[in-house]
Amino acid sequence: MLTTVGRKSGNRLVITLIYQPTSDGGFCIIASKEGVLAHPAWYLNLSASNTVELKVANDGFTAVALVADDDERARLWKLMADYYPPYNYY
Repeated sequence: MLTTVGRKSGNRLVITLIYQPTSDGGFCIIASKEGVLAHPAWYLNLSASNTVELKVANDGFTAVALVADDDERARLWKLMADYYPPYNYY
């Protein structure tokens, strides 16, 4: 579960997302909005404040969200698409 702060409202917003652990000990999520060209609202919130709260299984913690560069994005997309093949249809 990802908790962000609304960039307009200032409210805490919680969303459940598909994720995969990364080789560097982080977690990868995809801001795809099921292929729609606009970014999901939670991604826009991260653009305003990249400090987030995560809950993975029973572990909750604060983290800093980063946007992948082009090379990293290709690697992470493959990681996520291998886990959840519908990403390939986007």
